[in-house]
Amino acid sequence: MKQRSTRDMKKKLPEFKNEDDERRFWTTADSTEYLDWPSGKRRKLVQLKPSLKTISLRLPVYMIEDLKILANRRDVPYQSLLKVFLAERLERERQPPSGQN
Repeated sequence: MKQRSTRDMKKKLPEFKNEDDERRFWTTADSTEYLDWPSGKRRKLVQLKPSLKTISLRLPVYMIEDLKILANRRDVPYQSLLKVFLAERLERERQPPSGQN
C-alpha cells in the first residue's frame, strides 16, 4: 500500500473573491491544515503592491502648507511624507507605554 505524504493529506484552499474574504478565512483557519510549512521556501515578492484605499481628509490650509514645505526640503511628494508621518505615529502608538510590559 502506498504511503501518503503529508502534502497529500492537506486540505484544499478555498477560492477567495477578494482580500477581505481571505483575511476573514485566515483569522480562524489553522494554516498547518492547508500548508506544508516544513517544505516551504522563502520568497521575495518584489512586485507586490500594498492594498490602498483612497480617503478624503480635511486639513487646515496651514497644515498642508507646512507639510509641503517639509516635503520640499526632503524632495518628496507631500502626500508621501504624510504617509510616513502617519506610519511613524501608528508604530509609536502600538508600543506599550514606558514601564509597562
